[in-house]
Amino acid sequence: MFLAVDIGNTSIKFGLFEGKTLTSKFSVPTNRDKTPDGLKLAVGDRLSASIERAIVCSVVPPIQTAVTSFLREATGVEPTFVDNSFDFGLKINYEPLESLGTDRLVAAFAAVEKHGAPVIVCNLGTATTIDVVGKDREFLGGIIAPGMSAMAEALHMKAARLPKVEVTRPNELLGNSTVDSIRSGVYNGYFAMISGLVDMFEKSVGDDTRVIATGGNAALAAAECDSVDEVDPDLVLRGLNALSRT
Repeated sequence: MFLAVDIGNTSIKFGLFEGKTLTSKFSVPTNRDKTPDGLKLAVGDRLSASIERAIVCSVVPPIQTAVTSFLREATGVEPTFVDNSFDFGLKINYEPLESLGTDRLVAAFAAVEKHGAPVIVCNLGTATTIDVVGKDREFLGGIIAPGMSAMAEALHMKAARLPKVEVTRPNELLGNSTVDSIRSGVYNGYFAMISGLVDMFEKSVGDDTRVIATGGNAALAAAECDSVDEVDPDLVLRGLNALSRT
């Protein structure tokens, strides 16, 4: 059994694989102050299977020590942390390389392995990243923007009279109250941003480019954005599994 772990800003995702098959998955909230014992309590007995290898992708450095200690105790193996020195089979056009999030590289690698190149990868979570891999498997770069919740939180924090609003799909495009106006602005503005950026990227790499969405808002993006071709919620986990076998 192989274990892949994706440490994100909001949640830590665990995936158990038999060969190429994802047999089970679960997640726990990311808490930067969590201890190994806290992780053990959150995970419970869901890692009871015999695990031979473990590989981890992280964008939250403060929790990595606790995760390492927890995995050592829970699985009896030393986890491997992916860094940017790994061979992703891509020509990476990004400077400095060490500043590029490993989750973005793993997702790009996974998308190319499954769909070929060119491909556009939209990772829609706490932060929004959209990355482009050209036809020659060159990681051309991408964008980083706030996620939907971060947009709503920023409005509340930076504008004294604007309330904090739970973002859901608005009933109407034009809000007739402050809450409805914020909800429409964040929700519709967010997906207009995704559609607009993907459209601009496709003009430079070709209209036949596959657009893959992953992350917490991926399913919503597929419903709201005609440009999204496929939703793959396990893209990073599958990429970690594939990367461990290259």
